[in-house]
Amino acid sequence: MTALATNNKISVMSESAIEKVRLVQNAMLKFPQVDLPVHHILHGGMYSRSLVIPAGVAIAGAFIQVPTTLVVSGNVTVYANDQAYEIDGYQVLVASAGRKQVFVAHADTNMTMTFATDAKTVEDAENEFTSEPDLLASRRHEDLNTTIITGE
Repeated sequence: MTALATNNKISVMSESAIEKVRLVQNAMLKFPQVDLPVHHILHGGMYSRSLVIPAGVAIAGAFIQVPTTLVVSGNVTVYANDQAYEIDGYQVLVASAGRKQVFVAHADTNMTMTFATDAKTVEDAENEFTSEPDLLASRRHEDLNTTIITGE
């Protein structure tokens, strides 16, 4: 396993790597699911979504179709770029469009994804960043969402 911090980038993933994540994601559905609260902010032409992955929990993300930044604070292994990377501590990553990752938290891990948008609602922002909005925890458990929309 290598440290992602050496290049601070999650690149576009190959179709075979994305398919591997989909296979893992389907296998994960056989296990008890953890409901994760999602914090949304729409402000200044940016959308940010934050969540905490508790220690011992694995999540498979939806396909991301826009470039973002990803801020990670904790200890997590991420499968991206067709390999596993460990992130330990605080990292700000650039992340290309065309990716789908799996994260396994070894300690409670905070993550925030941000991208530029003209969206005025969380639903519009989610539809913009992913072609798989039905897979988002925020769509399955809307009562766990916190939302700030400033209109600025």
